[in-house]
Amino acid sequence: MADEVDFTTGDAGASATFPMQCSALRKNGFVVLKGRPCKIVEMSTSKTGKHGHAKVHLVGIDIFTGKKYEDICPSTHNMDVPNIKRNDYQLLDINEKYMSLLNDNGEVRHDLKLPESDLGKEIETKYDAGEEMLISVLCAMSEECAVAVKAMTK
Repeated sequence: MADEVDFTTGDAGASATFPMQCSALRKNGFVVLKGRPCKIVEMSTSKTGKHGHAKVHLVGIDIFTGKKYEDICPSTHNMDVPNIKRNDYQLLDINEKYMSLLNDNGEVRHDLKLPESDLGKEIETKYDAGEEMLISVLCAMSEECAVAVKAMTK
């Protein structure tokens, strides 16, 4: 028997993805294409052919990198859908391209990099101007990325 079981991690054991029938997926929903979490931007269904299966053509954009992915899948088959969490953090500091973020519980994290897109530049200019703001962080499949910025309501 295994006596050395480690229970110190705080993970609930939830899977990074869950299965969903291809025909139940919708535009603006999320799906895993080629191993990457994507937002569905285009979807079309072909008619059943001689061998029975209607096919669903999916086009998705990676929610972290912005790359476009495509896949074709029979409508009766299951596809993985990523479990996505969105959290808002208050921006405290920017240090060497890493953001110091405060969550609702009062815990501070310093491990999230400033995005290299226009959003990163917007966050930096607002921070330099002394504005208080909330950063929306998207978390899916053990990856995290800042996706939006909102002004703090007083």
